[in-house]
Amino acid sequence: MKILVTGANGFIGQAVVSQLAKYEKIELLAAVRHSIPSIITENIEVHIKSLEPTTIWKKTLQKVDVIIHTAARVHILNRHEPNPLEKFRYVNVAGTLNLARQAVEVGVKRFVFISSIKVNGENTRPGVAFTADDKPTPLDPYGVSKLEAEEGLMKIAQDTGLEVVIVRPPLVYGPGVKANFLNMMRWVYKGVPLPFGAIYNQRSLVALDNLVDMIDTCKDHPAAANQVFLVSDGKDLSTSELLRCISEAFHMKPNLIGLPNWFLKAGATAIGKQNIYQRLCGSLHVDIDKTKKILNWTPSFRMEESLKKTAKYFLENYSS
Repeated sequence: MKILVTGANGFIGQAVVSQLAKYEKIELLAAVRHSIPSIITENIEVHIKSLEPTTIWKKTLQKVDVIIHTAARVHILNRHEPNPLEKFRYVNVAGTLNLARQAVEVGVKRFVFISSIKVNGENTRPGVAFTADDKPTPLDPYGVSKLEAEEGLMKIAQDTGLEVVIVRPPLVYGPGVKANFLNMMRWVYKGVPLPFGAIYNQRSLVALDNLVDMIDTCKDHPAAANQVFLVSDGKDLSTSELLRCISEAFHMKPNLIGLPNWFLKAGATAIGKQNIYQRLCGSLHVDIDKTKKILNWTPSFRMEESLKKTAKYFLENYSS
């Protein structure tokens, strides 16, 4: 089997490449935008490609059986642009569909698309989980662009016979994680007092190892064709529980203050930080029963062990 992984220098892409490189019977290609990641070995063919509507992929795609598409314009907070949706559409929609159409022309059989739980929405009501078959309600440009890419891919699948598999992960964590999760670990490690000790929300996360294992399953599982799947660790935590777990992984006592939810919401609203409040105090719960049933897949890596692994990497690379 010949597989192309796009975004091979990204957080998820590198992990997918590392996993697939273990298989002797897989011929592996990696597409990167510019720099070649350190995980690339001499038996992995590298192609420098940008995810744009005008990129020519046909030569790269010769005899490729499966594309695992992790490349994307990612969701970046606090970026001020006059028309952010068009920027996301240019890469995540037009760039993705350009790749898929050329894949069809050269006979690629399957296209595994790493989407986002943001296609479902930003939060869930208490006791109600997102499912793969819910009506999508994306609220930001990134989520909208991922939904439009999904819809375009499914139309191509319907018209051509290309097998499309869509995976919507929630927050992904693991060694090397960046952005908000890295900031959270820094707060805990520095002993910053955090006002989330009385937050009893419900958040689904997915360890990088579990996500990669699920993608590995999707690459050739017969029942995965033209399906949408949600993925998680199968265990949900409140923000306060997550902070306690991170503290435990650092062998520290958590420095949590139990401020009431209404107080935090009022404070966030007063300073225009409602989005940050929602990410830290709101619920985002996903139901992976469909994934388990159709793929006969369950998370192989326990959240506690995955958090310890993430904390260990942090201590080795970011704690100084």
